[in-house]
Amino acid sequence: MAIAAAVERFAVVSPALHREPSVLVFDSGLGGLSVFREVARARPDARFSYVADDAGFPYGALSDQELIRRVGEVVGTLVHRLHPDLVVIACNTASTLALPSLRAHHAIPFVGTVPAVKPACAASVSRKVSILATPGTVRRDYTAGLIREFASGCDVTLVPSVRLAGLVEAVLAGDAVSDGAILDEIGPCFVADAASRTDTVVLACTHYPLILDRLEALSPWPVAFVDPAPAIARRVTSLLGPDLEPSAPLATMTPVRLFSTRAALDAALISALIGRPVETPEVLDTAPAAL
Repeated sequence: MAIAAAVERFAVVSPALHREPSVLVFDSGLGGLSVFREVARARPDARFSYVADDAGFPYGALSDQELIRRVGEVVGTLVHRLHPDLVVIACNTASTLALPSLRAHHAIPFVGTVPAVKPACAASVSRKVSILATPGTVRRDYTAGLIREFASGCDVTLVPSVRLAGLVEAVLAGDAVSDGAILDEIGPCFVADAASRTDTVVLACTHYPLILDRLEALSPWPVAFVDPAPAIARRVTSLLGPDLEPSAPLATMTPVRLFSTRAALDAALISALIGRPVETPEVLDTAPAAL
């Protein structure tokens, strides 16, 4: 079972309302598509661009300063080129570090993705909650602060997964990924004692919901997986204002622009995942312009 999370609300600048807003969605890889598809469903009127900084993947291998600089450069390049009305940082690791710098440099709204600790702890019956995340997200002070603020009375287990995001990328690429490899990464989320056991798992990396069916099938017992994507979509809609046009049929939707930093994205795969037409993928310069 998956439940929706309330998205963390950062201070943003409200955009001007118009009929066809432009939205840029950013991630280190394909994980941000789990957020993209929810935002696109909520705003079928919008023009979308998606960028995967695959040359920097995985972000957990970067130092904090390297990550802030890299995200700033890639996002800055596309903000200056595309002039979006709003940017979604569909990456927990990047959001917990890079949002303040991005907002300081660009006078448009940025919607981030952070571990959904508050709704997970509020929903848990057993009061045992696990947070499945990349090592970078697990070690952030921001994550610790969320736990201090919202997890009172809960037993929270932080589970740093080194490999799961990469395994998701492999699954999406059509590679064979064994159940055992996935179970090795999610197994520590399941904690039990004589009194109770984990009943809620926060998916604190946007890659993970893309294999939700396998996570559910491999779980030692049923849990609620918390996916922030629906709440992020609601936040985007609240910032853009109401959709003033009726939903367009698929054939008339503006194709999504696709960008990456290392290898061209698989247009057919992405179109199938998000349910929208896409343009021919483009690879950005390996050394994007600074902010």
